[in-house]
Formats: sequence, C-alpha cells, structure tokens
Amino acid sequence: MMDILSGNSPAEGADLVKDITEATFMVDVVDASKEVPVVVDFWAPWCGPCKTLGPLLEQEVKAAKGAVRMVKVNVDESQMIAAQLQIQSIPTVYAFYQGQPIDGFQGALPGSEVKAFIERVIQASGGATPGAGLDEAVAAAEEMLAEGAAADAAQTFAAILGEDPNHAGAYGGLVRAHIAAGELDQAEAVLNGAPADISHSPELEAAHAQLELARQAADAGPVAELEAAVAANPDDLQARFDLAQALHASGKVQEAVDQLLELFRRDREWNDGAAKSQLFTIFEALKPNDPIVLHGRRKLSSMIFA
Repeated sequence: MMDILSGNSPAEGADLVKDITEATFMVDVVDASKEVPVVVDFWAPWCGPCKTLGPLLEQEVKAAKGAVRMVKVNVDESQMIAAQLQIQSIPTVYAFYQGQPIDGFQGALPGSEVKAFIERVIQASGGATPGAGLDEAVAAAEEMLAEGAAADAAQTFAAILGEDPNHAGAYGGLVRAHIAAGELDQAEAVLNGAPADISHSPELEAAHAQLELARQAADAGPVAELEAAVAANPDDLQARFDLAQALHASGKVQEAVDQLLELFRRDREWNDGAAKSQLFTIFEALKPNDPIVLHGRRKLSSMIFA
C-alpha cells in the first residue's frame, strides 16, 4: 500500500494563485514561467462568466500542488497588457511556459474541461500531473471493489485520503465501498463529512445517487408480484414505479430504466415527476458514458421535447 502511495509532494503553502498588475507581469508571468507553467486569467469585476470560471481554475491549480501557478489580471486595471496580448473578450485564459504562451481558451468552461486544460498544460511543460501516484492507487482500489473485496478497497481509499483529503475519486470510492459492504449508515456518514471543496464533484454526486438507490433496494418488493400487478393493470403507476425500484435492486438496471421511461410517457407529472427524478438518480449513479445512460437520456429528451 505504501508503495502505491509513495511519491514526492511539492511544499505546502506555495503562493499558487495571486492577483497581479501590469507592473509585475514580467516577473510573475514571463520570468516565473521559466520554472513552472503560469496560467493567466484575464477577468473583470463586471464579467459574470469570469466569476464562474475563476474559482474552477483556482481549484484545479491548487489541486496540482505546485506543478502550475495562476495569476489573475483585471483587464480594467491592466489595459496595456490586455491590448498587447490582443484580449478581445473575457474571460480569456493563457498558459505561459518558458516565457511564451503555450495554450489558452476564451469563455467559461465546465469543470471537467478546466481540469483537462490544467493537465494538458502541465504535460506540455514536461511535468507530471501531481497526484498521478494517488490516481493509480485509486484505480487499484477500484479493481478491488470490482472483485468484491470491499473491505480492502475501503482501506486503500482511506489511505489515499490520508495523503490527499480532497481527492474526490478516493472519497467517492470510500462511500461506494461501504455501500458494497452493506454499511449504508457509515457510507452516509462519510458522504456527509466530505470537504466542501469536493462535495459537489461528479464522484461525490454519483456516490450520493448510489447510496439513495441502495436504501431504496432495502425496501424493494418482489419483482414477480410487481410484474404481475403491472401486467394486470398497466395504468397502475405506483406498481410500475415499485417494479422499477425492485428491478434495479435485483441488478436489472436497463429494465428499471425502461419501466420508468414508460411511466414518464404515461404521466410525466405523476407523483411530482417521480419517474424523471428516479431516472436522473440512476443516471448519476452510473458512468456518464454508460450505454444505459446515453440511450436513456436520449429517450427521455425525445419525450420531453416531443
């Protein structure tokens, strides 16, 4: 376990994100980029998308633990630099390395694309993405979990969190390991204790959805009886909803989705939109590229916009 988690971490407390002016641009960007890449966020106080993008950039830069730095440039106060770099709209982001811009983009991006941008910048500079060793450990723990070794997986995820308490993949994995072991209360306690910085990450959202489904499974009725009830009265929407939960609890995810889609087709407003809500919970619990998710979302969209 220690071999998986070993590795050197940059010094804590580095000045990774700061506001600068034109007067310090050469020192804080051009000169500093000769050591590590420097991401420059051109923004303005009146720019709405800037307020969304800035925190995402800061989060990923801090997560990189020194492999990249970030500076923020208020274009209202640094018009000369903005003009020299031909900043025509904001937010605009440039990454500098060895004194030269090596990558960049305009406009706000979702968190996943911001993360990919930071990783790309680090790799372009010849650096290794910090936490790569921990990511390998997460992959090893995921394999343990897939093989049914929930206790071993939980120990590995916990050890990773000892190294990086904000590792969303390890946090989500620890929750899922407790779910797999039937320890639902413990899973919920871990989930509720997640750091605020990662509480809305995709990994934690997926773990939350899986916990909700696991609790439903504990109360699920017998599939055969519910199938008979639906066959006898196809308009019994409660029975159809209960059948979907029972099917999911028995591992028949596609069949559960099919029943919920049929319920939505018959009455999308039934029980305050319960079918749609349940579909979203199932989709969140699965990987975004899972065929069940892709096909299910497509069918649901076609009914919504029909």
